[in-house]
Amino acid sequence: MAKRIKVRFNLGRGVNYFKWKVEYPDRSEYYSPTEVQLVLANCEVKNNQKTANKIFEGKHKQVCAWVLCEQVLIRKNNFESADTECPKLKYNPKVLPHWVIGDNKESVDGQRFSRLISVDYSLYIKKV
Repeated sequence: MAKRIKVRFNLGRGVNYFKWKVEYPDRSEYYSPTEVQLVLANCEVKNNQKTANKIFEGKHKQVCAWVLCEQVLIRKNNFESADTECPKLKYNPKVLPHWVIGDNKESVDGQRFSRLISVDYSLYIKKV
């Protein structure tokens, strides 16, 4: 299997705080959510449940969720919109210790999506 690309939101303090972090097999790059749009192909949402549960219980934050992708396209213009047909994919371990779609509280950890897009600070499921 080819190496996959890991995408997550960077909440670590510093110059790349509040940016998308895209980890390629040979390098990491950071992108401002308001300046680019990420188009992710053949994705799987991942979560470290043990760490997420600790954060949910009020413990200190650490990286515990990401999206694995086969391909990432970085758009600097001609952004796609997330219309009402595009459900929002959400992750906030302070609220729920797993990935969810929209306001549903059911876990979608490990679920695969053929296409996700970023719109500012959020990810949306885009129909192919």
